[in-house]
Amino acid sequence: MQNVSILQYHSKFSIIPTCTMLTVLSTVALYNMIQVDTSYGILEGEVVENRYGGTYYSFRGIPYAAAPIGDLRFKAPQPPKPWQGIRSAKELGSVCFQYNPTVGDTPIGSEDCLYLNIFTPDVKPPKPLPVMVWIHGGGFLWGSGNDDFYGPQFLVRHGVILVTMNYRLEVLGFLSLDSEDIPGNAGMKDQVAAMRWVKDNIMRFGGDPENITIFGESAGGASVGYHLVSPITKGLFKRAIMQSGTAASWWGLPLEPREKALVLAKQLGCYSEDDKELYQFFKTQPLENLVRLRLPVITNHKLYETEFGVVDEKQFGSNERYFHGDVIEALKNNAHEGVDVIIGYTKDEGLITLVIANSTIEIFSKLADNYLEFFTPQQMKTSLSVKQQLQAGRKIREFYFKHDRVTPAKKDILLKFLNFDMFNHDILLQRDILAKTSNRNVYFYKFNCVTERNVMARFYKLDNVVGDRDVVCHADDLGYLFDSQVIQSVTPKLEVNSKTFKIIDTVTKLWTNFAKYG
Repeated sequence: MQNVSILQYHSKFSIIPTCTMLTVLSTVALYNMIQVDTSYGILEGEVVENRYGGTYYSFRGIPYAAAPIGDLRFKAPQPPKPWQGIRSAKELGSVCFQYNPTVGDTPIGSEDCLYLNIFTPDVKPPKPLPVMVWIHGGGFLWGSGNDDFYGPQFLVRHGVILVTMNYRLEVLGFLSLDSEDIPGNAGMKDQVAAMRWVKDNIMRFGGDPENITIFGESAGGASVGYHLVSPITKGLFKRAIMQSGTAASWWGLPLEPREKALVLAKQLGCYSEDDKELYQFFKTQPLENLVRLRLPVITNHKLYETEFGVVDEKQFGSNERYFHGDVIEALKNNAHEGVDVIIGYTKDEGLITLVIANSTIEIFSKLADNYLEFFTPQQMKTSLSVKQQLQAGRKIREFYFKHDRVTPAKKDILLKFLNFDMFNHDILLQRDILAKTSNRNVYFYKFNCVTERNVMARFYKLDNVVGDRDVVCHADDLGYLFDSQVIQSVTPKLEVNSKTFKIIDTVTKLWTNFAKYG
């Protein structure tokens, strides 16, 4: 029983221990505990009853890197310190410091946040199990891998191991001065550190280190797309699933990241442009100053432009660069060979742009009716003359609206444009590039499932926009992959013999069969 404690052996077969060291434990406590010896020390998790059948083993709050505090703020993650004795893995680690619009108006979390969670059907299976590593979304601004939203119950039923993670967000994870001290991409390097930890240790939890699928949604999907072209991720995964986000998504690549850093410094009272002075200034800022920011570097930026994302990173000495160059060229020429891919989107992605812009359909309609540049794709705004931008905007407007006015009554047409502008175009672009340029299987989906679990439009208070029509909003697919306490709180109790559960079973089987067989 290498690397697995005798506690697991006895609990699995319900044999009462007779060895002296275990006689103080009751059979109930014994059944609920499970120990695994990792490369950093022994972890003690627990056996959890799956309300949808069977049990699984849960290990939560596992440190995959050192706390990125003090001099490690903005730096690439460092290995965690080994521990002596047994470390409890029954509680979640802290979420990364963030303003999360879904939980209130006060920032939550901590800088000490680099933790992952492992949920496995069996720590000693007859054959190593496929592994699925989840990367959460949230615009690189908020979110976590916590199982209150990303519960493992649906997926582990199909004989796969689920791993979820936290990574640094917003300024802490994605600020870039284009300098040696703050090169950028810290949050992406966190994800890589987590994947390396999984690659090195997952066999001890019953997993197959040669059969790892990474998957994510929104900013998590974009992260997966970038991992396909990062020079430091080769060999860390075998398959990839991108949901509602890709490396080609324009919003994952911030406009002039160093200028954004300088805007932030000025907002906080520092007008220096010296790299060392700025580093010291940002390193000592209170956490509260580093969330919920708007950092425009031009006056005509899109209402729904994101502030942080992946940057083209310079080389400084022997430091690892996460990504450099042009992402489209990288997809064409440097995507990892042989990695199978699923990529797709939900039917009504564009609704979320109203939330991102903190705006209304009335405001969007007025802007679209009056300004051709509303329709100009972001990529064109940064590379074409104003005249060319307006020409492109006119053609796109005519495609959607012909010569009609844009009014709130035509919101469904406007939302179709927002679907394509924010998500669909770039997802289709990465799909086509990957299918044409490499020896891989590429599968495309459009997510149309409609049940009571489609709650995101209501969650984001978009009911007045969608009315009573069936909607599959951005992130509605998550309710069919994860057992979410958030969704449970606003929907009827999910029964295993229901039509909804049959849909969940189909979706999770599609995803897990891909992880198993490609």
